[in-house]
Amino acid sequence: MKISSFENAEHYVWGNGCDGWHLVKTESLSVIQERVPSGCEEIRHLHQFAEQFFYVISGVATIEANKEIFHLEKNQGLHIPANTPHKLQNEQECDLIFVVTSTPPSHGDRVEVLA
Repeated sequence: MKISSFENAEHYVWGNGCDGWHLVKTESLSVIQERVPSGCEEIRHLHQFAEQFFYVISGVATIEANKEIFHLEKNQGLHIPANTPHKLQNEQECDLIFVVTSTPPSHGDRVEVLA
């Protein structure tokens, strides 16, 4: 066991200047801290096997899931079941920092969904 933080975690860049840090990365569980700059968003997609839980650390996450809009503020989270089309974006002027937990891990289990 070890203590995890974004300072010692594996880092990657996605989208247009977004960051991710793998806090936990096993065959059955993924926990990632992410940073999304103002105005950035991901492409609508789904995961066939992974269910996810998004939890906001700072900022406001706007998540579209099943054509419903959710605004998650600090200390709020949202569960996304497998096979649920969703898209996250940051409509605020400050960075969005959140943690996403996926089981099983969602990497390699992503299908883009048209609007």
